Amino acid sequence: MNILVIQPGFPNEVPYFVRGLARQGAAVFGIGDQPPQAIPEPARAGLRDYLYVKNLWQREAVIPALRQWRPDLKIHRIDCFWEAAMELAADLRVAFNIPGLTPEKTRGFRDKHIMRQVLNQAGVRNPRQAKAESFAQIEAALEFTGYPAIVKPVAGAGSADTYRLNSRQDFERVKPALKKIAAVVVEEFITGTEYTFDTISVNGHILFANVERYEPNMLIARSQEHLSPMTISLRDLSAPHFQEARAMCTTALNALGLDRGFAHMEWFHTEKGEVVFGEIAARPPGGDAGMLMNYTSDFDVYNAYAEAMVHGRISQAIERKYNVAIIFKRAKGNGRIHAIEGMQPLRKKWGAHILKEDLLPIGAKRRDWRQTLISDGYIMLRHPNLDTTLQIADDIAQNVTLWAR
Repeated sequence: MNILVIQPGFPNEVPYFVRGLARQGAAVFGIGDQPPQAIPEPARAGLRDYLYVKNLWQREAVIPALRQWRPDLKIHRIDCFWEAAMELAADLRVAFNIPGLTPEKTRGFRDKHIMRQVLNQAGVRNPRQAKAESFAQIEAALEFTGYPAIVKPVAGAGSADTYRLNSRQDFERVKPALKKIAAVVVEEFITGTEYTFDTISVNGHILFANVERYEPNMLIARSQEHLSPMTISLRDLSAPHFQEARAMCTTALNALGLDRGFAHMEWFHTEKGEVVFGEIAARPPGGDAGMLMNYTSDFDVYNAYAEAMVHGRISQAIERKYNVAIIFKRAKGNGRIHAIEGMQPLRKKWGAHILKEDLLPIGAKRRDWRQTLISDGYIMLRHPNLDTTLQIADDIAQNVTLWAR
């Protein structure tokens, strides 16, 4: 099987998918605007060949370049693990007559208004919503959804440029930020615990599923700098609301037409016990979630995905052994990191359960926390008991501090 991967060196977990595909016997080819020398080693080791293009977004140039590159090469599958390139992948499938998500189906994942319409027709519980392209239309949509409401871009990833509006005053306050967005979706605000449902499917059958919990909910985490957001991959998925979520997410996958590949879904469990769908993307989750999956079951999700795509199966044993938490840290102050406090006593206290520390080193420049969930680094841990996992995670969130100046 010949597989073309778009941007095989980015984001940071993509090289491991490339390596996994190669290890499963696929001939993996890449196209991207990263210079070949900038591609991380796991991807370079897995690639059979790579086409470097100066501008990945110029379809009128990219398609002829691919045709001329290796004219005798027959591509059987196009993989895209990066949200921004999903529509490009769909256009390439059409241009080269390759199975997979078409441009029309891709819009169902990228355009939140279309997504809601499809899922409503399938009977999936969604927030009330309306699309708007002007301030007047936003006002009309808010009349329909009521307050509180969420305003978010029609197309986007994560919670970037997403705002909660509790009143008309909040709407007036965020108007300047909304000017740069061509089209938005206004949605009923759902309160409850926010989870993910991440799947690998083949021929419409889920071969692997994982659930992660956000603490706090992602919108809060992406809007308040002082927090140390965390994601917890859960060991025990036996509770009824997890089973309801699985059924709901399976319906969503079928309705939107993703019968093969990775999917990242988000959903809520409300205080009233209702399960409500959030969003879906036809790609793996970000935020180094692959590592959380691996440490939860002591297996290799990258290889599992590759085996599923190449051979239609997952032969690894999947046993949920641990809860795994990743705590993202944001430095206090601006500029460069000049001190890291609190880790030494926590290593002595919880060292047996800490898996990884990946904090920015002294002297490194702070990252923009609004642009990356990973922020200024993270600490990862695991434990078979959920309460203990949360206790350790809270200890790290409260007592580890990065200082910048």
